[in-house]
Amino acid sequence: MTIEQQRLDDPAWRQWGPYVSDRQWGTVREDYSSNGDAWNYTTHDMARSYTYRWGEEGIAGFCDDKQQLCLALALWNGKDAILKERYFGLTNSEGNHGEDVKELYYYIDNTPTHSYQRMLYKYPQAAYPYQQLIDENRRRTRQDPEFELLDTGLFDNDRYFDVFVEYAKVRPQDILMCVTIHNRGPEAADLQVLPTLWYRNTWIWGDDSDGVPSQKPGLSLQPDGTVLAEQVQLGRYIIQAYDQPEWLFCDNESNLERLYNTHIGARYPKDGIHNYVLFGWETVNPQKKGTKAAARYKLTIGAGESATIRLRIYAETTDNPNFLPNFDELVATRKTEADEFYTHVHPAQATADEKLVQRQAFAGMLWSKQFYYYDVTRWLAGDPNSPPPPPERAKGRNHTWPQLINAGVISMPDTWEYPWYAAWDWAFHCVTLAVIDPGFAKDQLMLLTNEWYMHPNGQLPAYEWSFSDVNPPVHAWAAWRIYHMELERKPPGEEDMPFLRGIFHKLLLNFTWWVNRKDESGNNIFEGGFLGLDNIGVFDRNAVLPDGSHLEQADGSSWMAMYALNMMRIALELAQHDPIYDELATKFFDHFLYIAGAITNIGETNTGLWDEQDAFFYDQIRMSDGSVKRMRVRTMVGLIPMFAVEILDDQLLRQRAPFLKRMEWFQTHRPDLYNQVSRYTETGVSEKRLLSLLRGFRLKSLLSKVLDETEFLSPHGVRAVSKIYRDHPYEFTLDSTTFRLAYTPAESDSGMFGGNSNWRGPVWMPLNYLMIETLERFYDYFGDAFTVEYPIGSGQQITLKDVASELMNRLISIFTIDENGRRVTFGQHPKYQDPHFRDYVLFYEYFDGDNGRGVGASHQTGWTGLVAELIDRKYDSLQ
Repeated sequence: MTIEQQRLDDPAWRQWGPYVSDRQWGTVREDYSSNGDAWNYTTHDMARSYTYRWGEEGIAGFCDDKQQLCLALALWNGKDAILKERYFGLTNSEGNHGEDVKELYYYIDNTPTHSYQRMLYKYPQAAYPYQQLIDENRRRTRQDPEFELLDTGLFDNDRYFDVFVEYAKVRPQDILMCVTIHNRGPEAADLQVLPTLWYRNTWIWGDDSDGVPSQKPGLSLQPDGTVLAEQVQLGRYIIQAYDQPEWLFCDNESNLERLYNTHIGARYPKDGIHNYVLFGWETVNPQKKGTKAAARYKLTIGAGESATIRLRIYAETTDNPNFLPNFDELVATRKTEADEFYTHVHPAQATADEKLVQRQAFAGMLWSKQFYYYDVTRWLAGDPNSPPPPPERAKGRNHTWPQLINAGVISMPDTWEYPWYAAWDWAFHCVTLAVIDPGFAKDQLMLLTNEWYMHPNGQLPAYEWSFSDVNPPVHAWAAWRIYHMELERKPPGEEDMPFLRGIFHKLLLNFTWWVNRKDESGNNIFEGGFLGLDNIGVFDRNAVLPDGSHLEQADGSSWMAMYALNMMRIALELAQHDPIYDELATKFFDHFLYIAGAITNIGETNTGLWDEQDAFFYDQIRMSDGSVKRMRVRTMVGLIPMFAVEILDDQLLRQRAPFLKRMEWFQTHRPDLYNQVSRYTETGVSEKRLLSLLRGFRLKSLLSKVLDETEFLSPHGVRAVSKIYRDHPYEFTLDSTTFRLAYTPAESDSGMFGGNSNWRGPVWMPLNYLMIETLERFYDYFGDAFTVEYPIGSGQQITLKDVASELMNRLISIFTIDENGRRVTFGQHPKYQDPHFRDYVLFYEYFDGDNGRGVGASHQTGWTGLVAELIDRKYDSLQ
């Protein structure tokens, strides 16, 4: 085991990490408005002066796991109108394609225990163009591209600083911060660098529901030049800033005069350091104490030269010496240990560039772990020491989730555009994180299903904008996938049955909620709204339809068929240790068959979701009189039925006689259902059994669209919508209203769902990942004898395993350097060919369906981090 692997078993090494969000302003938690307009209730302009209730933000932030004491970086180039303490971006209404961070920063390295981590922020030497970015994006339409920071020309002559931030732990409570600044410009340039510490404000609210004491903590300069940090629960910490900077102090309390034109409040408020540095105002405490402090370094860095700043924060204990003469050596040691850890993670056969991509994908995911705090009851009612919220809030957003109290470290999609969890994103995160930290991945799944998250009725919270929305139920799949990944690395007898048993029982509640709440007619056809796919529908799939009509969804029903199979497989595994689970496995098998019968039925009424004429699955509207209107539009919705597939070993079934007997009963007594699914009584390769919504001919029918480059197959994965709708948009009429869906390969051309989330053409990593896994499972059953044409029209027949490998290569190629020396994820901007840009990878939310360019959130390594697992899988499949 490497040194980092040994640390994984010691919780102390996880106490401190990158748990500070990139953005707290504009979040639901900080919104106390009457109309729920979170983006405008707390703004970027307010943020430097406004004390947050529920969390903190910063550049390259680092804190303890309760976010009591935070450390981050502030910068000033002498020209900006604002001290750079946080990243700037556009709100949902300001961006022509929705919200968007307008900064250049990259997560380069991180270990699971955060013993070593590194990131890069690119800071212009000219004044930051805040208003230009707002004005130009507002001017542009949704048919125009976004106006980005590189488009302003600020970086054209290399007049910028590369600011590298490293953290290295000497011990679990002894942390080194190393900031190295490179002047990439042609002339010497001035820069002020201010490593900043502050306590999250827990003292003014009159509440300590997150377990953090409400007594006011303190930071104070000591005679020896160090700063003492004191807080009741966290204890005493010492901060050493090397090379004798100027220490500045204020309080993490709102500047009420600036925000609300009142003269009460803190004498040295939160923006005191900003006002002192930029304007020389007397807004820092001359007594050198407060709850926020910054070590101010004034630098002049020559052209092509660099400077380094060092800071240390450590617990005042006998284990931590007061003086470290070997600071740089210790940072280098932790970097070497990180290298050793990832040498054992990377596939040996992977190229150097694939290893770079994989390591940065893991880094992005680990940097996006965030302390997340949200107590819905407290948020709705307000705090004892604060004005009461407007009465409209009592029945406003999330009021039906009074039990939800979240306070812990969570894997986030990213920490600027999505500084809040999303239930199905979270499942995909866990699968990737299980490659490097299976314990954390399992704990995260258990966290989402505990009583502080799950609704009493069994629903999982979707995301803070609306916990009651519905995300695809992929958590049983993730649990089984993680269990199986870990099983492959452990000797027999070390299976983590407590985890599998625990998650199974929690998901039983959630499965029951789905059955009771999302099957409108009781016919095993499920709804769910947009189900995470946002605007993939012809119209808003969350909308209430007139006259008692409702939408029956191919994806909602298919996710449930997949859910039933996942739960069945987990129950069979548990039954190997306790036969009581045989009955539950049988119950989920029954669910699968009844859902399959409803989805694929092509009887006299032809009311199933399978369309025999087009050989495709479609959504349909069930009218109040019982008739149906089918929406014959080819989207990813019609491909999701492929994902409901499970392969069982015949030997396992022979050991589970009650389950096998039930399978055979359906063949004899319910041939109508048996004939709608794969022939699970017939064994395939290596005596395997296939459970699937699809028989071979239906699988080939769907793949004839998936593998057609004029439809779903793009050079870099599978599109969300068929490309045929580019020139021939689909139209559907309901109640005299005509709805239209066109193929849009990149940014959304409508404001539906905020505009920056587009499922009408781009490539999305999570569903492509499931597609690959699905093809591999079918191959396990059919073997080499089952081939398909790839791509359609080529005349080339290949196996499903080879199709999966080809899709993997297309997805990986989004990030790796191509034959022209480019990474297609960056698009065509020439600056990304610069050696100081090219090898810092961004993992976007989704990708242009025509050219693979990254679109949407630029740092959503969350589920896009699946590419790290795909690189592993690529080389496993070659063995």
